[in-house]
This record gives sequence, C-alpha cells and structure tokens, in this order.
Amino acid sequence: MDLEEAFQTVGEFGPYQRRAVAVLVLTQVYMACQSMLIVLVGATPEYRIEQHQGVPYSHQELLQHVTFTGDIDSIVTEWFLIKQQAYKVGLAGSLFFAGLLVGNVVFGPLSDRIGRRPVYVTGLFFEVVFGYVTAFAPSYEVFAVSRLLVGLMNGGIGLVCFVLTQEYVGKSYWAMTGTLTSMMFAVGIALFGALGYFIRPWRNLATAANSSGVLFFLLSATLPESPRWLYSQGQTERAEEVLRYMALRNGNAAKNLMLQRVATPTTKAANRGNRGTGVLQLVIHPVLRLRTMVLMYVWYACSLVYYGLTLGAGETSGSRYMNVAMYGLVELPAYPLCMYLINKHWAGRRKSMAGFLCLAGSACLCTMFIPENTGTLLSVTSLALLGKLMVSAAFNIAYVYTAELYPTVIR
Repeated sequence: MDLEEAFQTVGEFGPYQRRAVAVLVLTQVYMACQSMLIVLVGATPEYRIEQHQGVPYSHQELLQHVTFTGDIDSIVTEWFLIKQQAYKVGLAGSLFFAGLLVGNVVFGPLSDRIGRRPVYVTGLFFEVVFGYVTAFAPSYEVFAVSRLLVGLMNGGIGLVCFVLTQEYVGKSYWAMTGTLTSMMFAVGIALFGALGYFIRPWRNLATAANSSGVLFFLLSATLPESPRWLYSQGQTERAEEVLRYMALRNGNAAKNLMLQRVATPTTKAANRGNRGTGVLQLVIHPVLRLRTMVLMYVWYACSLVYYGLTLGAGETSGSRYMNVAMYGLVELPAYPLCMYLINKHWAGRRKSMAGFLCLAGSACLCTMFIPENTGTLLSVTSLALLGKLMVSAAFNIAYVYTAELYPTVIR
C-alpha cells in the first residue's frame, strides 16, 4: 500500500496523533512568548534628566542625573538605554528577527537531510538554554547575542514544528493542524501580555516565559520521526515501524501493514543525490520556480505586516499589556474563518488568501487618512486591529497552501 492508504489504516488523526500534534501546537505558546519578549522587556518608561547649567552630559555623566518616573523594570532602566543608547532596544529586536531569518533558511534543508525530529528537539533544547541566558544576561551585549541565538532556534524549529504537524496526520487534516498551529501562536501572544501584567521585573518575566519551554522539550523528546520523511528517504522499514506504533496507540490492528517498496539499493543512491538537489529544483523546475517567487513575496508581505503590527502593539496608546493581549486575541476569529473558506470550492486556498491580503492592505492604507485619537469606532487602532485580523488569516493560509504545493522532499 502507499503512504496515504497506510494512514487510512492507521487512522488519519487518531488519539495518538492528537496527543503528538497537541504537544507541537502548544509549543507555539512558548515560541510566541519568545517572539514578543522585547515588546515588554524593552519598554521605555518616562524619565527626567537633571540639567546643570545647560551643559550636555556624556553617557557616563547622564547615568548620575537621570531619574525614571514610570513604574517599569526593563532593560532600558537597568542599562540606561536612553538618548544615544536608545537604538540598542530596537537592535536587540532586529537581531532576534535576523536569527529568525537564518533559522528558517538553515533548519529547513537540515531537517530534509538528517530528519525532522532531531532538528526540532535539538533546536528546542538550545532555544531554552539561550532563553535562560537572556534572562540572566550580565550585560546588554550578552543579552543581544542571546536574542540572536534564540531567534535562530525559534525560526528553525517553528518551521520544522509546522511540518511535523502536517506529516503526522492524513492529508485531509493538514488544513486543520496548520490552522491550530497559527491559532496557538496567537493565544501565546495574548498569554504573554497577561504574564507581563502580573510579572513586572523583566528578568522574572523572561525566566517565566522561558520556563514553559522545559516542559515542551521533555514532551517533544517522546515524539517519533515523521513517517512521511522516512518514506521519502527510502527508509521504508522505519516508516512502517512508526506507523505500526501509531496504529497500536490508536487501538487499530495494523500488524500486516506493508508499504510499497520504492527504494532499492539503486534508488537509495539516487535519493541521496536528489536530497542535495531538492532545493535546486525550486530554481530548475519552471512551475516550482514561479510558485516559489510568488510565495516568497506573499510570505514577505505577510511577515512584514503581521510582525510590524504585533511588535508595534507596545507603542499604541493605553496599557502596554492590554495592547499586546488584544493584538493576539484579535487573530483568533481569523482561524475558524480560514478553515471554513479554504474547504469551500468557491473560495479555496488561492482566492481566500488573495482576498485576505487585499483587505489587510486596504485596512493598513486607510490608517494614513484617519486622524489619531478620534474617539470614534473608526480609528487608527481599530483599523490596525482589522489589518492584523486579515493578515493573520492570509498568513495562516500561506502556511497551509505552501506545504501543499511542494513534495515532501522539499517541503
């Protein structure tokens, strides 16, 4: 039997797969906390500087004459990141996302070569380690480097985590598991806002936000390798072992489960060669090349708007903690809407994603023409929240659609 027939026998989304996917999906809460950390730990409170005969102070002299008046404990108040040093807050955030970019580029091909599970579990372990380095950083320089490394791991395992949620289940459940992954990331943003409200010292907040990663690492260590990846690499016997184990835990009898043999010694050697050219196919194959160019721009647009609005939550008027939570909660209606639309023949993946992108862009453009603090329902904040809702829906579909448009070897 082929792989899809095997999943029909094992159970496309049985009790064991539900538990495995739950572990992966809940890990998104931890990853969201790490992504949003700089919004709260980098908060700049109000401050005043004692002037002395109008003579400007050097940075060392400034430390003796600045008084923070806001009730905020952050890296700004600890390392006096104000005036000429204020750029360091944004730099730490930029380093995280630089790491995120590199992690996405490096960990994807690495998981294709050595397996999903080892890359995911190892990356999660080091993200937790570097997260604690962030919490106990003795200086800004250590803090900044740790954010780069956390971003590197976060970006890499986020991608592999999503792929695993797809490859543990039957094809008919791909849209659902992909949507649940995005939904829990939004829940994580909202929970981080609440956590920041109750835990104010920035080191305590960073420690608390990172500690959930220990639990998720221990749970993730029990997960099996992806049977789809094993099968694509010609490791048919190991794929059968994983599928039989899943069937056993699902309560299904699958002792005679046998996958179609597609990898002889000759084809195994060919597979090893193809692994090196898997990514190259994105350039060589005309259909894949066009898809990749379009999707690269879609992902760029979604990431720019999504993270731009999310990280800007702390700069809007009102409670910083409430704003962070609100920018997470506003995403939640997008995901049931996505699940409904992408499975309708008159909407589907492509039309739904295009529509949501247009609505998100329109909402963001309209903020240019609305004066701030209008006091009405139609305000800059409400349009920004609408834009976040729409781009979240588009981003979620981009995840699901991208996974479906590529074969396992380059997914």
